[in-house]
Amino acid sequence: MDPKITLANAINRRTFLGYGVSGLGMFALNGLMNPALYADNAPLVYTSKGVVNPLHFPPRAKRVIFLYQAGGPSHLETFDPKPQLAELDGKPMPESFTKGQQIAQLQGKKLICFGPQHKFQKFGKSGLEMCGLFQQLGSVADDLCIVRSMTTEQINHDPAHAVMNAGMIVAGRPSMGSWVFYGLGSEAEDLPGFIVLMSSGKGGQMQPIASRQWSSGFLPSKFQGVKFNAIGDPVLYIKNPQGVDTGLQQASINAIDALDKIEYDTVKDPEVLTRISQYEMAFKMQASVPGLVDMSKEPQSILDMYGAKPGDGSFASNCLLARRLAERGVRFIQLYHRDWDHHGQIKVNMVFKAQETDRAAAALIKDLKQRDMLKDTLVVFGGEFGRTPMSQGGDGRDHHIKGFSFVLAGGGIKGGLAYGATDELGYAAVENPVTVHDFHATMLYLLGIDHKRLTVKYQGQDARLTFVFGEVVKGIVA
Repeated sequence: MDPKITLANAINRRTFLGYGVSGLGMFALNGLMNPALYADNAPLVYTSKGVVNPLHFPPRAKRVIFLYQAGGPSHLETFDPKPQLAELDGKPMPESFTKGQQIAQLQGKKLICFGPQHKFQKFGKSGLEMCGLFQQLGSVADDLCIVRSMTTEQINHDPAHAVMNAGMIVAGRPSMGSWVFYGLGSEAEDLPGFIVLMSSGKGGQMQPIASRQWSSGFLPSKFQGVKFNAIGDPVLYIKNPQGVDTGLQQASINAIDALDKIEYDTVKDPEVLTRISQYEMAFKMQASVPGLVDMSKEPQSILDMYGAKPGDGSFASNCLLARRLAERGVRFIQLYHRDWDHHGQIKVNMVFKAQETDRAAAALIKDLKQRDMLKDTLVVFGGEFGRTPMSQGGDGRDHHIKGFSFVLAGGGIKGGLAYGATDELGYAAVENPVTVHDFHATMLYLLGIDHKRLTVKYQGQDARLTFVFGEVVKGIVA
């Protein structure tokens, strides 16, 4: 027998046995650590393109469309019927409700009950009760969950926006859209994963919305929201300047990327990598965005359903654009519709706001549903706080944080449900109160993320969207 062959065989056998035993050991270790991994009913492992891999829970939603009604919609003229408040209209507000409580501009003034200014009615098979101004949302009532027991911490607009978006008023915190984008990544290859749209109408004071509300905070800046303009070019400088063609633009990007890579190799600053990726994204957007905002191929029936006139900058057109963004894989889409701040003339002004939002919001839900997308799209309709049951100036309502309403649909949410309740006058949440932290925790849960485990080390702490609070509201999850 050739000794070389015998030696080679021996080495091969030793190698095979060595690796084989190591492999069996790893199987055994994995089996001890996670017995379900090799069971016949082993759960499906869900992954994402973000930092959460695998996902903590089976996801019910893939994306979020937040129809943010900025200014503080009155729950008493939208989604929370209060017949007893109507009976007390014009009478003093019982002191037992308000004594020692924080009120914005009515602090120290005589408090008078102010009944609901529009009638409520029941909608759908579920009999969900809503203000009669919202007939179109009423037509999809069986897909809606109205949370009537929302609460928040801050009673003025800007800090309340900060709490709703970032979980706390401290500056420099990432917004919820940035956390979602960071955790899940994006399915869109040629668009940002987090896009913000704005609109306004008539019938209310227009409060400013600062860009920090969609900031990425201490997360890498590529996770910040990108604001699209509602009128004109959706993104500034989306078109090449005169004399610059696509080839020259690509050559410029390549040269800049090469210089940035040299800088990164020298300083190891992760923001340099963000700069590289954002240059590349901007180049891709020059090709993708014009087609995205071109509504000419949308059927007239769809435009009519939304009440959209492309290019008019309306909430309706933004809702239609939100659907198109969702189709293209954008992870978090936030539509701000402003001027819900009704310190006066709330009766007539609510008619304007319903006309601007009711049809379009309902159309978005119907459109997603007929495209089989509602089941994995979480749609949210709500603002930073509500309004007082007491009158301000005789025909308006002040800011209110003790109880207000949110509407949710799709993405694993129970339909035809009114969850929680405020007291008989609509002053405070008394049944199943839901904090902003609870809302954030539930949103992340529906996306497959444990809010306690989506953290980033910042200033020596494991920072997260929900700070140290928040519980998943299982009662609204299908």
